[in-house]
Amino acid sequence: MKLVIKLISIGVISGFILGGLFKFIEQFTGKTVYVLLMNIDYFPIIGKWKISETVEFGLHVIISILLVYAIYFLFRRWNITTRLTPYILVSGVVGGMLYMTTVLSERTPDIDDFTAFIYWFGGHILYGMVVWFLVIILIDKRKDRNDNQEKS
Repeated sequence: MKLVIKLISIGVISGFILGGLFKFIEQFTGKTVYVLLMNIDYFPIIGKWKISETVEFGLHVIISILLVYAIYFLFRRWNITTRLTPYILVSGVVGGMLYMTTVLSERTPDIDDFTAFIYWFGGHILYGMVVWFLVIILIDKRKDRNDNQEKS
């Protein structure tokens, strides 16, 4: 599979996992973390559009693909694509920054809702771990090369 297709796959899979997790959390706790993930209220012009949940989720997945693509090539440049910590750090920082957008909407958790923040932050840490894991199994070929050399 070509690298671009693998990165798109990683973005889609990890985006669906994060979205599914937040949907589950929201349904069972009432904390509107899924609404926050889908929220575009604060964007000029498009924030006023009435769009379906499916389209909002599609936008989330597109952002996930773009994020995976960007961090993979950044980490590849720094030769750290197989290290877990950078994925967790980037996902945690992005998640923490995005949580601040909650002040821009009436539909999302309050900025001081610690429980919602923990769900949100934890979900983004999990997202980073999933991206790292998928990079390891779909892209990193060092193990495959080592196995093939041992068989020769």
